[in-house]
Amino acid sequence: MSDDTIKRRSRTDWVSLAKMDDDNIDTSDIPAIGADFFETAELRMPEGKSAVLLTVDKDLLDWFEQQEDDYPGIITTALREYADAHR
Repeated sequence: MSDDTIKRRSRTDWVSLAKMDDDNIDTSDIPAIGADFFETAELRMPEGKSAVLLTVDKDLLDWFEQQEDDYPGIITTALREYADAHR
């Protein structure tokens, strides 16, 4: 995982998007969903979170804390990407 993966910010103008009427949103690249989709669709809820006490090298924790305010979320993302790559 590169530094760019964690530092990357959305370039979406969320304020303008929130003000936009549905009629002005281009959905031409999204296929229509028919009734058959909903007949077989399953609701999947995310699993809960577990609090853990983890000892981490100070320089590593300092680096994550410098990335943004939600550094625990970034650590979780990094752990998930690592786990997914090694399953």
